[in-house]
Amino acid sequence: MRGGRALPKTDKSEQTRALILETAMRLFQERGYDKTTMRAIAKEAGVSVGNAYYYFASKEYLIQGFYDRMTYEHAADARVRMAHTKDFAERLEIALTSWVDCAAPYHEFAAQFFRTAADPDSPLSPFSNESHPARATAVELFRETLSGSDLSPKLDAELVELMPDLLWLHLMIVVLYWVFDRTPDTERTRAFVKRCTPLVAKVVNLSRYRIFRPLVRDAKGLIQDFVLPTVGRTVRP
Repeated sequence: MRGGRALPKTDKSEQTRALILETAMRLFQERGYDKTTMRAIAKEAGVSVGNAYYYFASKEYLIQGFYDRMTYEHAADARVRMAHTKDFAERLEIALTSWVDCAAPYHEFAAQFFRTAADPDSPLSPFSNESHPARATAVELFRETLSGSDLSPKLDAELVELMPDLLWLHLMIVVLYWVFDRTPDTERTRAFVKRCTPLVAKVVNLSRYRIFRPLVRDAKGLIQDFVLPTVGRTVRP
């Protein structure tokens, strides 16, 4: 697909696409997202403007390329870190902290495109159809975070199926906090993750007890009817 989603057919194409994306990320950091044009990116990368648009249909799709790469790197890093622990709370904290670590180099310019991403009609929105590939990668990571834990076999099957989407939504809360965090090395975001993760783990753990089943079913229905339908799950042709 045009816009950077299709896998390049040749090594040269892959290198060109990667070069354009790397150049764009550098210029976004140096000049800001709003002040960086596709023409400037093409010139800096040493390619024609037409070639830049061949790989990325617009500047917004460069951010989609960033989402894809960032999510892939996060998933790979988190899997390595979680490999030797079964405790759900520890695995969840590792997954969230891994995201903060992987995103650290891009923190300075993240807030510049957040106001665009906050627009529900923007392709930069994490809830948009265009963001589906990156979102699916992240949801799958949280599915593994739960399934590889000692808590997964104890939970209701319906809740296990729903939980990855809920954990991804929890990550979006962390991302929002991170975007506006101006402390050195985003210390407050890291502290937020460390404080809230045990609480989330306890709530998930309590859901397995019979006395809480009616609440779990009510929450499940609410989320399925009002939250998940707002999250695009297909890519527009």
